Amino acid sequence: MEVAFILEKLILVVIVFVITLVIAMYSTLAERKVAGFMQDRYGPNRAGIGGILQPLCDGGKFFFKEEIIPAGAHKVLFVLGPVLAIVTACISSAIIPWGQSLNINGREISLQVADVNIGVLYIFGVIALGVYGIMLGGWASNNKFSLLGAIRAASQSISYEIAMGLALISLLMVTGTLQLGDIVRQQSGFVNWNIWVQPLGFLIFMTCAFAECNRVPFDLPECETELVGGYHTEYSSMKLGLYMFSEYINMFVSSALMASLYFGGYNFPFMDQLDLSQNWITIIGVIVFFLKIFGFIFFFMWVRWTLPRFRYDQLMHLGWKILIPLAITNIVLTGVITLIKDSYLQ
Repeated sequence: MEVAFILEKLILVVIVFVITLVIAMYSTLAERKVAGFMQDRYGPNRAGIGGILQPLCDGGKFFFKEEIIPAGAHKVLFVLGPVLAIVTACISSAIIPWGQSLNINGREISLQVADVNIGVLYIFGVIALGVYGIMLGGWASNNKFSLLGAIRAASQSISYEIAMGLALISLLMVTGTLQLGDIVRQQSGFVNWNIWVQPLGFLIFMTCAFAECNRVPFDLPECETELVGGYHTEYSSMKLGLYMFSEYINMFVSSALMASLYFGGYNFPFMDQLDLSQNWITIIGVIVFFLKIFGFIFFFMWVRWTLPRFRYDQLMHLGWKILIPLAITNIVLTGVITLIKDSYLQ
């Protein structure tokens, strides 16, 4: 049984890893297609039908470009920076529940790599580690623009993680658990989705997710108009590709996390009323979950080509003087409403 369990988890890890890389790869194409749609022009359309092979061409370009390490760079940390960024991005998906369990030959197979009882804290731990990859790359490059980008990334991450954590506290007051699998299972009905009881918390969490992923309008760490290219100014070839991949993986995982925490995850309306087997319900739930994720990814891209970039003082003002007070207010309101509700039920 132990061997079968380990084999199941290894297969699931490989499948999730491959899906994550494929979605990150084709997010680069979707980004440019969305930009073309919003700017009334064609996106990439030369490589393959409708540009479907463009990500493969981009990947080949990264692999075959010259590896350059600046003369004054710290070589070990210069290489370690993008590696740490991509590793932390990939392991953050380990606790995402992708669907209900499958029943194969009488054996229940969970579609979640690890349903740990401190899943939300795990996410925060991984997010906190991710910024070290940016910091190492920016400092080891021995370039003032890279260092400034790394410092911006660190201070931005610290500022917005506080508001994100406070927003999640309100959600945990409602759900009563840190276990991501339990949080999703509690949202089994459409009316039970957490977005209905925590709309303000969701808006705060989503705003902080944009900042944590360094997406517009929070892309100050790689602001090309001020810092050439930001923390990856000195990077080329696949090391630059790893930084770009990690950003798109973070966007994918953030979308999956928002869908799980606030929009029911793999749950969909009337799923309990369908006269289907458990396996079919699970398959439909996985498809619905990925549709929710793709919706959030599209929103990330839509915002990029719609809103201008903040100034750095505006970014800090929003994080410390607006989002954190709003998150604290949301905690107080959640506590008051919960007390009133409990006293009414008694």
